[in-house]
Amino acid sequence: MMSIFRKLMPREDKFFDMFTRHSKTVVAAAHALDQLLKGVDVQKNCDLIVKYENEADDITHEVLLAVRRSFITPFDRGDIKDLIQSMDDAIDMMHKTVKTIRLFEQSSFDPLMQQMGGEIVKAANLLAEAIPLLDKLSANAQRLSSIAEEVTRVEGRSDELHDLGLKDLFQRHRAGGDAMAYMIGSEIYGELEKVVDRFEDVANEISGIVIENV
Repeated sequence: MMSIFRKLMPREDKFFDMFTRHSKTVVAAAHALDQLLKGVDVQKNCDLIVKYENEADDITHEVLLAVRRSFITPFDRGDIKDLIQSMDDAIDMMHKTVKTIRLFEQSSFDPLMQQMGGEIVKAANLLAEAIPLLDKLSANAQRLSSIAEEVTRVEGRSDELHDLGLKDLFQRHRAGGDAMAYMIGSEIYGELEKVVDRFEDVANEISGIVIENV
């Protein structure tokens, strides 16, 4: 009944603008992470990720305020909150990765970490494509479902890269006994994997919204 009532009432469209703005900050942060993992302007790109994360937090706050103040929302209020929070979790995880990189003063990164950076960019771009499509759920349901499946495949490839990276770390450092290098490397691999996991969470939220509203 509530879903029918929502469709009949004038719709508050500002949510889609805010979602899109947030997704753009996530994409920008993903590109900065990809570049720093390649060893390009590491400190500058770390600073950029912190900047984008702060901007994303501000947008998340805007969305949560709008949820409380809007009479009619384009879909369920709980879904709006969960979607923006899952998007914010992805960029928060990138920020956490930056904190680890700075803490241990890392300036060069393994090739497999660099490949994971590429997968993060793919996931961010897919979700940036998906977000505007939520404006017309019925018309875009098939593409939204396809994007969610593609993000899941990206997450699977990232898991494989993570496991290969840990194995490579172990093989390189067991002979020399450099436990610290292994610890730092495994921490970064783990955080990169969690970034992609958070993108999969966003994809799952989108899939749920499609199922509930189409």
